[in-house]
Amino acid sequence: MAALVRPRQGRMIGGVCTALARRFGTSATTMRVVFVASCLLPGPQFLVYLALWIFLPAEKTASTAW
Repeated sequence: MAALVRPRQGRMIGGVCTALARRFGTSATTMRVVFVASCLLPGPQFLVYLALWIFLPAEKTASTAW
């Protein structure tokens, strides 16, 4: 399993669905569809997405890596 970091490439809004897809070995499109479908159910899905966007670290590039 890959580390849970928001990638620089392949993200649409914040990269949360792409990060989760990489972590669990599925496609980003599938993860996005699951997220949108889950928003139809009651619960704090949008708040969880925002929290992950804020707290997940961004992927380091070669120029920012030490």
